[in-house]
Parts: sequence; C-alpha cells; structure tokens
Amino acid sequence: MISRRSFLAAAGALSAPLLSPLSGASILGYSSSTADLVHETTVLDMLSLITLDYKKLIGWQSKPESFREADFQRLKSSGVTILHPGVGFTEGDVYASSLSDLTRWNIFLAAHPAWFMRVDRAGDIALAKSLGKIGIVLGLQNSQHFRTVEDVDFFYSMGQRVSQLTYYNNRLGGGSTDPQSALTKYGQSIIARMNELGMAIDVSHCSDRTTLDAIDASSKPVLVTHSNCRALVSNNGRCKTDEAIRKLASRGGVFGVTMVRPFVRSGGPTNIENVLDHVDHLVSLVGVEHIGLGTDVDLDGREFGAARTSDLDGMRYPDKIYSLAEGLARRKFSHEDIQLILGGNFCRALTSIW
Repeated sequence: MISRRSFLAAAGALSAPLLSPLSGASILGYSSSTADLVHETTVLDMLSLITLDYKKLIGWQSKPESFREADFQRLKSSGVTILHPGVGFTEGDVYASSLSDLTRWNIFLAAHPAWFMRVDRAGDIALAKSLGKIGIVLGLQNSQHFRTVEDVDFFYSMGQRVSQLTYYNNRLGGGSTDPQSALTKYGQSIIARMNELGMAIDVSHCSDRTTLDAIDASSKPVLVTHSNCRALVSNNGRCKTDEAIRKLASRGGVFGVTMVRPFVRSGGPTNIENVLDHVDHLVSLVGVEHIGLGTDVDLDGREFGAARTSDLDGMRYPDKIYSLAEGLARRKFSHEDIQLILGGNFCRALTSIW
C-alpha cells in the first residue's frame, strides 16, 4: 500500500499575456522577464509527479500510448525540466512494491524516448534541457526495500538515484513522528554503500535525530528534497529545525522548499508569499546556495472544491514555477540567485553526489 502522503490526490508586475513557445497556451499575469528566466533555467523539482492521480499514472504506465502529446506539452509548458517522482511505500511487501514502481517507470520512459529521459548521471540534466525533454530522476521515499546492503546495488542498476532513508521508523532509523529515534548501524551501512555508488541520500521524512546522524555519517552532501522550516511552522514535526538546516548546508546539502499548505503555514490564509517566507528564512540561515524546490504537488494541486487543506490560496498550479520565479524577483533576488533556487543548487549537489 502507498502511504497517504505519497499520493494525495499573486501579485507582481504584469505585462501582456505571453504565449508559451511550446504549447501556445497563455501564461497569464507574468512578466516577459519572468517567462524568459524560467525558459532559460534548468528547473529541478526534487519531489513531484507527472500526476498525483495515482489511477491515471498507473494507466499511463500500463498503457504508455495513452499518454498523449498534449499531456507532455502541458508538463513542458509548466517550465519544469527535471522531476523526481519519489513515492513512499510503507505497508505490505515494500520490496515488491518498490521494484514494481521502478519497473513501471522504466517501461513508461522507454516507450516515450522523444519526450522523456531517465536521469542516471549529472550530465543527463543538461542533456535533457538541451534536447527539450523532461528528465526523470527515479527515487523512493522509503529505504525499507533495502533488505540488505546488496539491494542498494540492485536498485541502482534499476535506475534509482535518490532514496529517502525513512518514511516512518524502519531498520535504518526514525521517521518524523518519532523525533529522537536515531540512525541505526544498519542505516550507517546503507549510507556508506549509497555514498560509494553515488545514490543521493534524502532525509525529508527522517526524525530530528536521524536527520542529524545521517548528515554526520555521509561522506557526500545530503538532501532534503521536500520540507520547510519549523521555525515558521512550529507545530509540524516534518518541517526541519534550524540546527538541521545549518548542518545540512555545512556539508554541501540542498533544501527543497515545498508548497503543501500545512508545511507552509499553521493556519489562516496561506499563499505564495508564505512560501517565499521560508525561502527568506533559509537565506538568513545558510545563504541562497543551499535552497531548491521540492514542491510535492503536480499541475493540479492536491484537492478540488472549496476546501483548502493542502493547496495554497490563489495558486494556479500549472504555473507554479512562474509564480515562484516572479515572487522571488519581487523580493529582490537577482536573476542568478533565482536560477540557483529553481535548479542550479540541486544540480550542483547531485553532480557532487553522483
């Protein structure tokens, strides 16, 4: 079974609507400078799926021909270059579920070589951009499928390049619901093998203690692919402490900011400005060089109707990258710094790891 978190289904300077060169769809309400910046940037979203509608995703993977050019163009027009569609299998036979997930992805990618490419090495990131393809970084949000150290090698051979150590407590260490649970000796051995192979370590769901332990244990930078700052959302144990953020950055890691409402603000109106507050807090702690994106949403958000339990107020999710870029410009980030946040920092870290 897949955990619920894995698959839950703007102010600024305005100019005339810009037509996307890819699909002809209007990018309404964004300046031409913002649109140009996004189109020039290799954008990495280090936690996102092509759809959070799992039934639709399985349909596309089971019958790849059902994924049409219009579906691809919608993704392409979003501005994202590289996606990491990691999910967290937590119940039943996690090994079998994880293997099935990677197998389905590999079949889907092999069926659409003109549109997608699997990102196996650092050079593939720039290659995907130059070829006009969407790059897919295969990963999982739970390392419970590593039954032995040798399993790390097997899943690496399947294309896995990112693994979150824990979703909930497992043999490797603690999940965020058990903040003092530590990294185990087995977890240390898995980290060592991931370092040797060049598989990125993700601690987004790890406990406070396991997060710090993993950063200490790794010889390579560690990632938080999708989280936010607990200093701004004190009641959310999945958000990371300032201590963890500083330690992550001190070892070259990058922190992916998420757009899921409970991670952005604890209550009240919640919009893109509140997401940008997390970016500002991270900059104040560790500088712009350690911030990236892990939006944890697709092009439709996570919900429908009037209720707002997961989505941001006023967000047009197909345009979320443009909203982030324009918001960062509004907060006086330079062109170069915006490009670092949208993808440059994760690209640097992954290059170091891989």
